[in-house]
Amino acid sequence: MKRIISTVILPIILIFSALNISSCNEREETVNCFPDVPVNVILNINLPAYYNLQNVNGWIYVNQQEAGTRGLIVVRTTNGFKVYDRNAPHICPDTNTTLSVENNIKIVCPKDGAEWILITGEPIKNAQIAPKTYRYNFDSATGILTIFN
Repeated sequence: MKRIISTVILPIILIFSALNISSCNEREETVNCFPDVPVNVILNINLPAYYNLQNVNGWIYVNQQEAGTRGLIVVRTTNGFKVYDRNAPHICPDTNTTLSVENNIKIVCPKDGAEWILITGEPIKNAQIAPKTYRYNFDSATGILTIFN
């Protein structure tokens, strides 16, 4: 009897453990139709075009080659920077899903009105996930901000 219980219960426990582990490790940060593109951008924030990034809460759009699917939103935070892809993370891309900054405090999706807090990326309306972010390296001595994925 003990052998039957252990041969039935043990596999069930292992299956649930495996499901729990894989679901945590495979959390999607965007919808599955979000384009996967290379990101490799170098900005010198000492240049006038990037002056806003010298101050906390300052932000800019970056629209150049290898800058995400529709460009980037780069924000200076108290701890460094946040770099968001401008494509809406919660719906499949179309002509009206390019994120924009409104009132210097929030990011908005024009298609459905979803909103996120600019400085943190936290969803505040019509979205469950934050905008896709990219990694960066900042050399404060030279003012060079390198953004990559």
